[in-house]
Amino acid sequence: MKISGAAIIRNGVKLKFPFVESIRSVLPLCGEFVVAVGDSDDGTRERIESINDPKIKIIDTKWDMDKRSGGQVLSEQTNIALCGCSGDWIFYIQSDEAVSEKDFDKINLAVDAASKRDDIDGLAFGYLHFYGSYNTFQSGKNWYPQEIRLVKNDKSIVSHGDAQGFRKNGKKLRGIACGADIYHYGWARQPEVMAEKIRSFHKLWHDDSWVEKNCSNKSLPEFYTDLGNLREFRGSHPAAMSELVSGDSSDFILKCRDQYLKKRGLLAFAKDALRRTMIGQHRNFILVK
Repeated sequence: MKISGAAIIRNGVKLKFPFVESIRSVLPLCGEFVVAVGDSDDGTRERIESINDPKIKIIDTKWDMDKRSGGQVLSEQTNIALCGCSGDWIFYIQSDEAVSEKDFDKINLAVDAASKRDDIDGLAFGYLHFYGSYNTFQSGKNWYPQEIRLVKNDKSIVSHGDAQGFRKNGKKLRGIACGADIYHYGWARQPEVMAEKIRSFHKLWHDDSWVEKNCSNKSLPEFYTDLGNLREFRGSHPAAMSELVSGDSSDFILKCRDQYLKKRGLLAFAKDALRRTMIGQHRNFILVK
């Protein structure tokens, strides 16, 4: 059973995406790894070449920045990578995500089991959303708890919307939980870098006037608005991330959290936590037992 890896990236060096670490974390599971590399000006392509693994295949692409609405350019680029895959399964990993080597056996067993079922389109992973540092993560229910990242290589399965999920003939995929986690580092960058990353992200959704109005002249703490459910991470990170996470400090984000709680008060915090618990979670797929 051959697994292809797939990812997209553009200007990953400039925005401090851990894209090399992300690829390395999945590479041992894959017979090939297809990376759609957008028109970058910061040496992103060269960094991928430096991995120096014959399994990696680079597809050079150009991002159409006229397709900002809803992050459409992200799914368009993801579908380019998916189309370049030849495996029976495709492990789609976003360039700020990683998987732990301790979960490889679980993943392989789940692929074998799902391959025998015609009613299953993909495998769902649990999520650890790191926020503000590599030592703090989100426990709030407003952060998606699961997502499909391994799909059957079926040409009717395509990336959807902002590339967070997939659709098959316009419908949600049917997936089973594989028991493994995705470590999501989208909000774990240093604060100065995070501010620029947020601006760049919004440029995939909004026009320049919106970005200028909503993202300019903000102080760094103002970019971190979800602090009520922040928790300390006591586990271990994927080995591929070891160099990045070593020596990381959570002082900045914990100070932001303490100021947030002090300002809102315990009663306000309790109400906010209750509100989040009651909100129904949106799921990009149908979970099957």
